[in-house]
Amino acid sequence: MTFTEEDFRRIGDRVRNWGRWGDDDQIGTLNLVTPECLMEAAKLVRRGVAFDLGIPFDAAGPQLGKNGRINPLHYMTETGADQDFPGGFRYADDYVVMPLQGASQWDGLSHVFYDDKLYNGYPSSEITPHGAKTLDIAKIGKGVAGRGVLLDIAALKGVEWLQAGEVITPEDLDAAAARENVEIKSGDIILLRTGWRRKFLTDGSAAEFMAGEPGIGMAAIEWLSSHEISAIASDNWAIEVLSPTDDGFYAGEIEGMVLQVHCILIRDMGLTLGEIMDFEELAADCANDGVYEVFLCAPPLKFTAAVGSPVNPLAFK
Repeated sequence: MTFTEEDFRRIGDRVRNWGRWGDDDQIGTLNLVTPECLMEAAKLVRRGVAFDLGIPFDAAGPQLGKNGRINPLHYMTETGADQDFPGGFRYADDYVVMPLQGASQWDGLSHVFYDDKLYNGYPSSEITPHGAKTLDIAKIGKGVAGRGVLLDIAALKGVEWLQAGEVITPEDLDAAAARENVEIKSGDIILLRTGWRRKFLTDGSAAEFMAGEPGIGMAAIEWLSSHEISAIASDNWAIEVLSPTDDGFYAGEIEGMVLQVHCILIRDMGLTLGEIMDFEELAADCANDGVYEVFLCAPPLKFTAAVGSPVNPLAFK
């Protein structure tokens, strides 16, 4: 299927949630996680097993330094050496320098925009050199929590990982849910496994990981909207399908546009996106016990005025 800029605007208009939760809303589709959804999600903890869905925050990550995104830099400020405190006390201290979206992370609703408008109609001038005056990541400080559903597309296709440029369609999402015998419900958080993290762990190539990726295409946008998904997280770095180009940009499904799925999901729908997750351990467990629904707890760090945040997402079964 091919898409045009006209399709982009038509789909954006159709799924737009501006005003749905009030003119001053700043959390978007996370409003779909009602108290009832949260209580039901808590009941999914039956075995008392936790799964860490985040990647390590270290120099071995996938970042190449493009557009200022580097892997975390860790420095020690104190090691205990040359300290002289009464009673033998010593201490160590350290700090980290990193882009807030350099490893496992959430995109804030101020992260992406077009036509000078952010989600809910806020003007893009709200993004200043001092940060985001509205829609900053701290607005979802209560956390991205609720029923997480792992849709294992790589397992559906019978491969270790999908290929760069391979489009995940609504039919794929439905087929994965059917294969896993799981019902998608309003307020769910989709955990989308493409196998891209496994590829990185297998070949260790940051260049290949970042050169392009499999991911959802334009057609999946309305699937996410109609199923009232509250957030989506993936094991790739941008959620959407991307192919490398000679000019260093990434080609999606619309010629002459970049990251158009991002634009609609964040700016129009108000959907929180999570990227660079690790679903390998969880996927193996789900395949073993046949249970693909989890209680997910993944709060951001409350960096005031920031447009994204690192996260250590945990899934419980």
